Amino acid sequence: MPMRGPRIVSLIAALLLAAPATAQMRGHGGPVRALAVTGDGQLAISGGFDQAAIVWGLETGTALSVLRFHDGAVNAVAALPDGRFATASEDGRIALWRLGGFEPERVLEGHTGPVAGLAPAPDGATLASAAWDGTARIWPLAGGPARVLEGHKGNVNAVAFLPDGRPVTAGADATVRIWTLQGELAASVTLPSALSALAVTGDAEIAAAGADATVRFLAADGRPRAELELGPAPVIALAFSPDGSRIAAASAGGAVAVIDRKTAKLLFTLVGPGLPVWSVAWRPDGSELVTGGGDRLVRRWNGATGEPIGPLAMPRPADALAAFHGDRGAEVFRACVACHSLTPDDVPRAGPTLAGIFGRRIASVPGYRYSDSLKGMDIVWTPETVSRLFEIGPARYTPGTRMPEQTITSADDRDALMRFLVKATATAAGGAEAAGAH
Repeated sequence: MPMRGPRIVSLIAALLLAAPATAQMRGHGGPVRALAVTGDGQLAISGGFDQAAIVWGLETGTALSVLRFHDGAVNAVAALPDGRFATASEDGRIALWRLGGFEPERVLEGHTGPVAGLAPAPDGATLASAAWDGTARIWPLAGGPARVLEGHKGNVNAVAFLPDGRPVTAGADATVRIWTLQGELAASVTLPSALSALAVTGDAEIAAAGADATVRFLAADGRPRAELELGPAPVIALAFSPDGSRIAAASAGGAVAVIDRKTAKLLFTLVGPGLPVWSVAWRPDGSELVTGGGDRLVRRWNGATGEPIGPLAMPRPADALAAFHGDRGAEVFRACVACHSLTPDDVPRAGPTLAGIFGRRIASVPGYRYSDSLKGMDIVWTPETVSRLFEIGPARYTPGTRMPEQTITSADDRDALMRFLVKATATAAGGAEAAGAH
């Protein structure tokens, strides 16, 4: 596939050193899905549901560059030992960047589903990726074909490396799988629930967590050692401190638990604005945590106390549905609002705006980058066609969509959602796209 030219906006970084430190970095138009910190601790790279990656100066809280290359949410980022960094997206592609560059140096293609996780190998020679096509891949950074790891029954959500270079994967099938250097399965451990997060220490202990809100610690051969239930919200990101003594567990409930690894006891909790925390990373000296979440902000926290760096202000994004309080259809739509706006002038999000949705053809919002499979479909969005989308699911109604699979089984809820969309989108200027059409 030829590489599509990236759209990159560079922000001038003059007088950065004079700017005050801040706990809150604003720039993403949607939830911050992924975070990584460079080896010198000076920069962070974030990926968002708004399809953008941003490079931040951590000391100043300033966006140094905003990179728009991917055709979907940027689900994973990784800082590479040679000064480069990688971004991966629901478009199935992985882009390798040089800091300060204006386009990817290289694009890795091969996954046939969204890429959910990235991890550089300890020796810096390879990059691992986890994807919803049921595979993980090991990519030689010097070039050449990827090694494919197959065996998971469903989405592979996370990947990491043991210190000796062996890959570890975790997936929706509730298994942690440990692989040989040659890519053969060495061990598989089935845990009680679907897994979304994985982390490995420098002395080869594995931590995994997911839907049941429990962090589990495993030996390098998969034997369980300890666990801590955090509940009730699923854990969606994990990161060990650089010295391996603590682990940060971010949850869909909006908090980040910092856990003592040896005792598996809770040390303290970072309390934010109550929206999901999608990503967490440590600065290399362990002094600070960096988080990203549903409030669209990148935040800095004291790694020893859990206090925010800078002002404690915890503003929530404006509630786009406040005017529809008590409307059942608006409550159903809350599951969609992270990816779709109701007005054409709102900030960019992972999905196209829904303004003026009814009466428009699929894949027709100007400026939005659709998957190729949608462009040839002959669908006009009406209350009936949108309702059908949620009745049978996007994967069946619009094959090839990058929209996460979801259905609304209640006919009453689908009807309420359609009534809401008729009211909320009819007066907005500028055409739009159906909720599942991307």
